Amino acid sequence: MEHEVFVPVPAASLRRTLGDPARVARCVPGLQQDADASAGPLAGRLKFRADGHTITYRGALTLRPSDGGGPDSFSVTGEGVEARGTGSAKLSLTVVLTETDGGTTIAFSGTAGGDGRIVDLEAKTALGAAQRLLDRFTQQLVTETLAERDGASAPEASAPPSAPGAAGAAGASDSGPGELSGESPVEPPSAEQPSTEPSSSGESSSGGTSHEASGGPASPDQESLFDAPVPPSSLDPSAELEFTVPDEPPAEAAHARRTMIGRSTEEVDHAPPRGRYAPVPSPEAGAAGLTLRWAAPAAALAIASAVVVGRALRRRRP
Repeated sequence: MEHEVFVPVPAASLRRTLGDPARVARCVPGLQQDADASAGPLAGRLKFRADGHTITYRGALTLRPSDGGGPDSFSVTGEGVEARGTGSAKLSLTVVLTETDGGTTIAFSGTAGGDGRIVDLEAKTALGAAQRLLDRFTQQLVTETLAERDGASAPEASAPPSAPGAAGAAGASDSGPGELSGESPVEPPSAEQPSTEPSSSGESSSGGTSHEASGGPASPDQESLFDAPVPPSSLDPSAELEFTVPDEPPAEAAHARRTMIGRSTEEVDHAPPRGRYAPVPSPEAGAAGLTLRWAAPAAALAIASAVVVGRALRRRRP
């Protein structure tokens, strides 16, 4: 059996992945590793699917560099027995990595044999299933290799770059201010001779402390500064607000609340509509009822009068 697959990954990265049996075990599709750690990472159960059938083999694989094949050649051997049955299978495979433009060509060549359920499969069917298994293994191998490369580049990207001004700041801390500027340091004004120019906040505070220590009277500017009343903060929303809670809500408040909220579900379901929601009867219905109220007695009276007149006329006839 011979099979080749091209992958866009350097041969050196694939070589490192194939050199680690634990990482190779994660690339073998359908492999369930044994719980016993002493058995090795490539020992366990392997499910082989072909022509709608699944055959589970229990055994181990061995991966090592090929003798005399160079660093890009690996030898894979395996042997296993059926988990349900008496059949067995053997595998001898050679994997060769060839550097090409834009990636690497992985060439598989070897033989496989056995007895049991695998013998019942056609040769073409078994060969197609083996090639699909190698394609899936190659895909997982590329994924594992790229994951390692991305993980290796992540710490380098997360390392903070060195600040260009760090050395300058360190030098500034070691040397004094006079050494950096090339001038002699300026002497601070004495407490007895106040500065005539406006100074910074640090100088004014130090001057005020010197005056207090010497026992001299404070200047008018300082008195007006510290004795001035401090207004409340403008960020306090309750500084100028007075909260008054009325004893009873105004009458229009209930009406407005009822207008905004509307009637409750209980009122809609059970109570007849009132107020502006009450239906207005049409004038035609009232007029018809009033006419019928007077027409019925009049008709009854006319019929009764006709009956009485008819009887009287019958009696007068001879």
